Amino acid sequence: MRIGILTGGGDAPGLNGIIEAVGKSLMTKNHEVVGILDGFEGIFKNETRVLNSKDLNGLHARAGTFIGTSNKSGIRGKEKEFLQAYNKLNLDGLVVAGGDGTFSALTPFNKEIPLIGVPKTIDNDLNGTDITFGYDTACSVVSEAVDALRATADAHKRVIFVEVMGRTAGWIALGGGLAAYADVILIPERPYDKSDLLKFIASKKQTYRGLICVVSEGAFAQGGEPEVAFTVEGSPQKERYGGIAERLSKWVMTEANWESRHVVLGHLQRSKAPTTTDRFLTLAMGVQVGEMIEENDWGKAAVYKSGRVTRAPLSELMKPARLIPEKHHWVGFAKHLGIFI
Repeated sequence: MRIGILTGGGDAPGLNGIIEAVGKSLMTKNHEVVGILDGFEGIFKNETRVLNSKDLNGLHARAGTFIGTSNKSGIRGKEKEFLQAYNKLNLDGLVVAGGDGTFSALTPFNKEIPLIGVPKTIDNDLNGTDITFGYDTACSVVSEAVDALRATADAHKRVIFVEVMGRTAGWIALGGGLAAYADVILIPERPYDKSDLLKFIASKKQTYRGLICVVSEGAFAQGGEPEVAFTVEGSPQKERYGGIAERLSKWVMTEANWESRHVVLGHLQRSKAPTTTDRFLTLAMGVQVGEMIEENDWGKAAVYKSGRVTRAPLSELMKPARLIPEKHHWVGFAKHLGIFI
């Protein structure tokens, strides 16, 4: 068979691992693997390349995606054009590593395009899977940054707010913040009380030299709403959040009289080479995809559930974002450690 592979949406550590694992699994069975360049744009523009083993060797260790991606090229309103462009590629099936937006965009073609999905987002907020690849790597970036920043916070007696990704779900802030024993963790699922936060910070001023606060970009105070940094017209998610760390830093200096700074980690969370955990996850998912193609088991995704990689209907990935439950045990861990959350 001639199988296409596409990566859509924002990049995530592990995408290259998926490409290598899927590609090698198919090549050992004498299938042809075609990389579609830059997400949906590669289909519209007929920009592809046939992959070989030399292309794939060592890809798993690299961040980014070897074939490129895009979160700006939509399909809505261009469905007929998209299907015509896809048919010109003469593919027997398509493997897509993406998020809910990518899979939702492909839903109209579930009868025309044999599709297998691999859930992808560093935010770890996709339903249908217990974890997404790239999340562990993103958390490691956050925890390493917090560990490093604590030294300068203590040296200068400062509060430092570290802003991390997470529009509607705070998994990165919670996982990375816990791993580094942050003093404060603010997430979208738990709007914070400004007076309680100020009391907590003030209570630490006499005994702590510095304080580290990890904040999701989508976090907000009770009665407020997330900060919108800018908009990207034509993008499925045109409102881009950001700015809460800077605002809170200025607020603490004014209200708590404690010198404060802010750091925005931004795309650093995407740009690190995948951790061993993410490498194993993408390897197992890639092998699963190869088996699904051999069995003509289309319309499903390779997911991680109950400690193993298995299969699930693609529709399970398109449900609302998987948020952190009120009584999640990680939230309990934070409370036990005296972290404000």
